Amino acid sequence: MEQLLVYFFTYKEAIFIIALSVFLGIEVIAHVPSVLHTPLMSGANAISGVIIIGGIILVGHADATRLSGELIIGILAIVFATLNVAGGFVVTDRMLEMFKKKKK
Repeated sequence: MEQLLVYFFTYKEAIFIIALSVFLGIEVIAHVPSVLHTPLMSGANAISGVIIIGGIILVGHADATRLSGELIIGILAIVFATLNVAGGFVVTDRMLEMFKKKKK
């Protein structure tokens, strides 16, 4: 428990920035009009693609003989970014379907 407190006190600025960016991101995304949603999702998919590449590089450089923090973070980054990309494409496809003309 003491190591956790030392970690938080050592990196309190970074933790504050991450928490602030989460709240700011939620506020920004909540007020995006539906017309801008598709380009925003495309940008998020591109960023998640970069995260997948970074996770693959991190896992490739991690020590595979033991369960290290690098390995866990890399695997989680790959899984969550892949889910984000797949979900983003599904949502973008649904949004684009709304703009197509209906068949009679």
